[in-house]
Amino acid sequence: MKKLMKCVVVAAALAAAPAYAGEAPVRNWNGVYVGANIGGGWGSNSVGYAPNDPQAVNLFGSGGKPPPAAFDFSGVLGGVQLGYNHQFSSAWLIGVEADFDGSGVSGSGSTSGVFAPYYTAPFNAPVQQRLDWFGTLRARLGYLPTNNLLVYSTGGFAYGRVVQSGSWDTNTPFAFGGGAYDVNCFGGNPSCFAGSSSRVATGWTAGAGLEYAILRDWTLRAEYLHVSLAGGSTTETVLGDTTGALPSSFNAAFGRISLNTARIGLSYQFR
Repeated sequence: MKKLMKCVVVAAALAAAPAYAGEAPVRNWNGVYVGANIGGGWGSNSVGYAPNDPQAVNLFGSGGKPPPAAFDFSGVLGGVQLGYNHQFSSAWLIGVEADFDGSGVSGSGSTSGVFAPYYTAPFNAPVQQRLDWFGTLRARLGYLPTNNLLVYSTGGFAYGRVVQSGSWDTNTPFAFGGGAYDVNCFGGNPSCFAGSSSRVATGWTAGAGLEYAILRDWTLRAEYLHVSLAGGSTTETVLGDTTGALPSSFNAAFGRISLNTARIGLSYQFR
């Protein structure tokens, strides 16, 4: 992330530099533009657990649920943007922009403890979450301190594909039943419970940036966006055979994704 921020600072410095000699700079920001961007994202999340049946409650003692976990995530992202600007005075413009980025943002964490009260068996509970891609649809409000430099704020709708998984692993296999639900920790090797899910989550985004006309039809930008996407849950179910009863399970509830992004981009304006 430090290297990424250095790149963004360099891009911002370039945005403040004069246009290349001999080229006519962009004087009119009106019109459609298309471009590409690259950058990185980082943030943190947490996961809490809730049992779905009496046997799952019994596994974790009087508290009735496993302890929560927290983790960080980060990764590279990049994609394309398409937008339209309307310059309504010499110093101000409004616009709309849509972008779509592939993402390598991911993270993992774990919690640990012992199954109780029936078995004093240690467990480790790893979780993983990744963002495969995301997109935004945003309004922009920009101020032009010079003809060629745009300072803007932006905000709007965000969406993205989130994949998450988790398991509960133990090196002390055991089994017990006696009701509508059974627990069998012999079949997972070493996972006793496991589950995964994916979804397209929706939310909001807001941020700001600088954009500079480096050539007549080309602009360079440095941009920060905060992306907030709704959380979701994954059901972790007993992996061992529970013939004659239902497999015990619990929910792993992942919190709201709070992603910070820093990107640089290049756009071409149609005339």
